[in-house]
This record gives sequence, structure tokens and C-alpha cells, in this order.
Amino acid sequence: MTPTPDESVPLDERITGALVGAAVGDALGGPVEGHSPEQIVERHGGRVHGIVGPWHGEAWRTARPVAPYHKGDGHVTDDTLMTHALVRVYAVVRDHLDAYTIAEHLVPDLMTNPRWIPELEAEALPLHRVFLAEKWLVTRLHYAHADPREAGVGNIVNCGAAMYMAPVGLVNAANPEGAYAEALDVAGAHQSSYGREAAGVLAAAVAAACAPGATPDSVVAACLSLAKDGTRAAIETACDTASRYSDYESALRPLREAVAPYDTVGPDYRAPSLGARRPSRLHAIEELPVALGMVVVARGDHRHAVLGSVNYGRDCDSIATMAGAITGALGSQVPSDWAKAVAEASRLDLHAPARTLTEVTREIFARDVCRRRSHEAAFAALGG
Repeated sequence: MTPTPDESVPLDERITGALVGAAVGDALGGPVEGHSPEQIVERHGGRVHGIVGPWHGEAWRTARPVAPYHKGDGHVTDDTLMTHALVRVYAVVRDHLDAYTIAEHLVPDLMTNPRWIPELEAEALPLHRVFLAEKWLVTRLHYAHADPREAGVGNIVNCGAAMYMAPVGLVNAANPEGAYAEALDVAGAHQSSYGREAAGVLAAAVAAACAPGATPDSVVAACLSLAKDGTRAAIETACDTASRYSDYESALRPLREAVAPYDTVGPDYRAPSLGARRPSRLHAIEELPVALGMVVVARGDHRHAVLGSVNYGRDCDSIATMAGAITGALGSQVPSDWAKAVAEASRLDLHAPARTLTEVTREIFARDVCRRRSHEAAFAALGG
């Protein structure tokens, strides 16, 4: 039975739920990232139901292929680091963002401001932790002086931009069309093809989830109204499949089978196919359709959606980040024990970015209203 939408959840709670919910999903998914559901069961003696330790235990510093990152024990990964970095850009600009603001503000933040990096258990530049697909931002925008709107062309096509695009959806709360357009511009500095498209659609999903009375079905409908090409087809197929299930255990294999035709990585996540992560109008990243599918399976419940995403394996920290952001924006309560444990283990105040973004979101909305009224007055003066 689908829960009745709660229209009374205010903006600040939705923003907090989305950002904290995303960080929690990220931390739970990190230690099992890259593995299959069967491997996860074998390693942990069953499904993962909360925070677990590193895959290789105490050997995490040297074990490949994840060394030297301490994934597990409640540590957030680069998904959250990039999300918080984007919030900091909003805090400086205090208006809508574009590809140029990424070059002017996000790139310097990554390469010049040391911060506590949970997986490194040290203070370091965020640039030293982010994946190569995110280091691309610095390479292209700082060193190569690329046009910010086109800098993403040539990067591998993955979920790198989509994984931290929730703040764009929150700034455009209840306006999925605006979130989609802004995210496409922002993500142009980072990604191309279906990676950029996924960033736009994820932002739209979070924005749609913020609308009073929103449900998983209304979120999916908003995504389908905006998504293009293989991304739209993958979301439609995955969510149609997900609608037949009410528990993630039974949905794990069907969701993978549904998204497999659109995924270029192939069955072995650790050994991508030759055509993996290349531009295409036919394909889609795997993470977004699966995250939306898990939100549908869970009927919008954060705990259920995140655990389904985590136990799906493969790029599950990003899948759980997206599912956590969407369900948090819907108003589903993020388990307080998880949030507290992740904040303490990661040495991060998970609520501070939400307070900042809530304040900035209200400022931007006020500016939007002024701009809209100015346009209305000008149009009326023209006899429109």
C-alpha cells in the first residue's frame, strides 16, 4: 500500500532530508561498492542492513582496487564531498549557477581548500580524493582553459555529475523544469551525453520530490516528461519493472535485467566492456534508473530505498546517494541512528549544509520572483 503523501513537510525539512539522506546512503553504500549482490551476501553473511566495515577489513590501506581509501565504518565518499562543495558554491554565488560558476568557484574549492577527508582519515585537498572523472574538472577548466560549457566533452560518461546534483534540485524546489535546465548547464563543465542528461534528470527528480503531495509516481512522471533518449527509456523500463515489487530483495535481479540493455559497463563492474562509458543517444548510466526504481519499490521510504540500493551492489554508493536524496526530499524520515553515526564517523556536520542551502534557496526564490515580475511588467508594457 502506497503511503499518503505528506503535504505539510516544510522546505527546510525537505532540504535537510535530501542532503542528510544522500550522505547516509553514500556512507552505507561505500564499503560494498563494485561488488555483486551475491558477493555482498557472501562477504557479510546476508544482506547489508546498516553501516558495515571495509570490505578487506584492517587491510583497507593496501588492498586493491580501493586502496588507500577507508570505505566503510560510516565514512562518506566523494559523492558527499562533491555535494557539499556544490552547496558551498551556492553559498558564495547566492543565485542560480551555470558552467562558468563551476569554473570560477567549484574548481578552486577542490584544489586550494584543505578539508577533512573521511576515507583518507586526514585533512587534505578534496582534489586528492575525488575520482579521475571529477579531477577532469580541474584538468579541463584550470589547466586546459576549456570553455566551461563544453569542458565535459571527452570525459568518461558516468554518474560523476549526477551524483552531486541534488542541491540544484533543492534550489529549484517544486520546479523540475528549472532544475533540469540549471543542472544541464552546470553539468556541461563536467560531463557530456547521457552523463550530463542524468545530472539534469536527477536534479529534476529532487525538485519534483519537494512539491507538496509529491509521490514516487509523480517524481517518475516528472523525470519522464523531461528525460531524453536512452535515459528516458531506461527510467521508464526500470520504474515499470519496480512497480511490480514491494521489497528490494525480490527486485534486485529484475532491476538489473531491466537496466542492463542501456548500461555500457557490462555484467562485471570491475572489468568494464570496451564500449563502456562512451557517448551515446541509446544508452544511460545505470545509477539513476536503479535509484528511481528503488524509490518506487520502497514507496518512498528512505530506509527501504537506501538498503535496496546498497544491496544492489555495483556503483551502489552513488545509487544510494540518489535514492537517499529523492526520498529525503519527499519527506521520508532519515533514520536518526544512521545520520548520527555517519556524522560522527565522517567528522562532518551533516545539517550545516542544509541550513546554508535553505537560506540561499529562499534568497534565490525571492530574486526569481522579482525577475519574473519585472518581465511581466515589461511584457505588459509591450502590449503582451
